[in-house]
Amino acid sequence: MIKSYLKKTVVGMLLLLFAFWADAQINNPVIWNYTAKKTADKTYELHITASINTNWHLYGQGSGRELEPTTTFTFIKNPLISFDGNVKELGKPEKYYDKNFKAELKYYVNTVDFVQKIKVRSAITTVVKGTVNYVVCNDKSCLPPKDVPFAISIGGK
Repeated sequence: MIKSYLKKTVVGMLLLLFAFWADAQINNPVIWNYTAKKTADKTYELHITASINTNWHLYGQGSGRELEPTTTFTFIKNPLISFDGNVKELGKPEKYYDKNFKAELKYYVNTVDFVQKIKVRSAITTVVKGTVNYVVCNDKSCLPPKDVPFAISIGGK
């Protein structure tokens, strides 16, 4: 009798742990990776890459209209760097007209690489810090906008 109760308790706990794990996977369908690539003397490309789970899509940077779901980047001011242009998207966007927003929206499936070119003022090592805010959806619903901080080390010898 005690063995049966113990067995049911262990199975129940394992199922509960699996449910929490599954929920965590569903609520975090995007994995972010951050790298820096030196392209010239004191010039770098920051690569902020999103890997998107199957059946989910990540919205691009949008048209700048406030109510659209978009991906945005906020960089913390660093006196050792200057930004060269805006963040570019490298990937194959899918586009559709959304009657709710009355606009054509673009999103990415599987992966997208966001690239920001920067220049450093000296050869010392520094860190570029910031936050990416994004919206991710599947065919049934969208998750609330999410902020993810990042830090990318650059420079040095």
